[in-house]
Amino acid sequence: MSDTASTAAKEPRRGREARRSARAHRSHASVPYITRKIPLTEILSEEGLETIERNAETLLQEIGIEFRDFPRALTLFRNAGCNIKGERVRFPRGLARQLCATAPAQYVQHARNPDRNVLIGGDAMVFAPNYGSPFVHDLDNGRRYGTLKDFQNFVKLSYMSPYIHHSGGTVCEPVDLPVNKRHFEMVYAHLKYSDKPFMGSVTKPERAEDSVRICELLFGEDFVRDNTVLTSLINANSPLVWDSSMLGAAEAYARSNQACIITPFILSGAMSPVTVAGTLTQVLAEVLAGTAFCQLTRPGAPVVFGTFVSTLSMQSGAPTFGTPEATLAIFGAGQLARRMNMPFRTGGSLCASKIPDAQAAYESAQTLVPTVLAGANFVLHAAGWLEGGLAASYEKFVMDFDQLGAMHVLAKGVDFSDNGQAMEAFHQIEPGGHFLGCAHTQANFETAFYRSNIADNNSVEQWREEGSKDAATRANGLWKSMLTEYEPPPLDPAKDEAIREFIDKRKASMPDATY
Repeated sequence: MSDTASTAAKEPRRGREARRSARAHRSHASVPYITRKIPLTEILSEEGLETIERNAETLLQEIGIEFRDFPRALTLFRNAGCNIKGERVRFPRGLARQLCATAPAQYVQHARNPDRNVLIGGDAMVFAPNYGSPFVHDLDNGRRYGTLKDFQNFVKLSYMSPYIHHSGGTVCEPVDLPVNKRHFEMVYAHLKYSDKPFMGSVTKPERAEDSVRICELLFGEDFVRDNTVLTSLINANSPLVWDSSMLGAAEAYARSNQACIITPFILSGAMSPVTVAGTLTQVLAEVLAGTAFCQLTRPGAPVVFGTFVSTLSMQSGAPTFGTPEATLAIFGAGQLARRMNMPFRTGGSLCASKIPDAQAAYESAQTLVPTVLAGANFVLHAAGWLEGGLAASYEKFVMDFDQLGAMHVLAKGVDFSDNGQAMEAFHQIEPGGHFLGCAHTQANFETAFYRSNIADNNSVEQWREEGSKDAATRANGLWKSMLTEYEPPPLDPAKDEAIREFIDKRKASMPDATY
């Protein structure tokens, strides 16, 4: 083949790759958070809901919840009328729900770019990326420990995706930094490389306080006092335990009017009973107890009804994802959250696969779609989750972005405008004709259907010509091109300098530690 012919053959390929890349990051201006217009999926009857609520009250009254190594919590609950024995707190029937009544039904989390503010609650749905993985994975280097560079890359990718509304928190663990100093650089990366809302540190109370202080420098102390700028993850030590690390972080955030996602982290069969109804009973009891603590700390502090529920292999003990039992729990938890009039967090794009393959896709889809249909308001792990959460995958990050875009379209529901009814198209086409060339189709062809930036829908000949790439290989090229084209959002230099000065002084004031 001549050089001229070879160049001509490559042009269509380059054009398709360019269009795919352009669709991935057509604009750094994020698509607004989803306002759901489709019905909720509700599987529990009124009788079933009342049974779970009654059982949760029994659990709180007769068995109780342990609040370990945190005397201030015991004092608050004792003064509120609970029965305390050691570190076990038992709630008189109805008291926990009464204490939770001051939690707001929804709230706005403010971003440093006001155009990125998100509503959490009601019909709103906010997608946030992977959280907490110590390892990262990509096709070039395989599985390895995460670094600060990886963390920064994931923040940048999340910033560039129009379908991620929130920068998240510990997108991966930067294990190349001392444990006691990581939180500074993680929070800084979120505010430096993105202007979307983000999460604070929760591993120790003082790290939560550092996160609040950094936000005071970014937004102003008065603004932080009166508004929510952090939504952070507080996990129960299931079953039926709240530990001092999580309680201390929750106290720090609630006291500062910052939001806590009160989340039982449950693998059914190990950390809860094997049944859906039993698991939901425990979820509700743990959320009631954790939310009550936040409201006793500061009535009216924002709290999200969180749940992370999956199942366990009874043969190996390994976590399993995308199972029908987990789907039922997701739907049921959403109903329980709405009956408490609280925002709801669950689900994501979860899988147990070790690579971004068919298993990863199936399990993630079986978690993400129920998450949307259940009416989740805040969705953590929406992109990048691999290996049961142990790894954050570069390729799966952008593959999941693609599916989040599809969820935006699904959540809009059916368009019944004049254009959506398409009656003019029927008048333009005779029976037996086709709609490809009619004026209505021509006017709508660019936006009529969701266009994946990962899937290959061309002929097998075109696919072979382009290198016979699978989805993960295409995703590998996509995330690289996104990072190459990344440009940071503007940040006030004076604020940047003040924040860096605070971080550097705090880091210098303490020796490196591994805890």
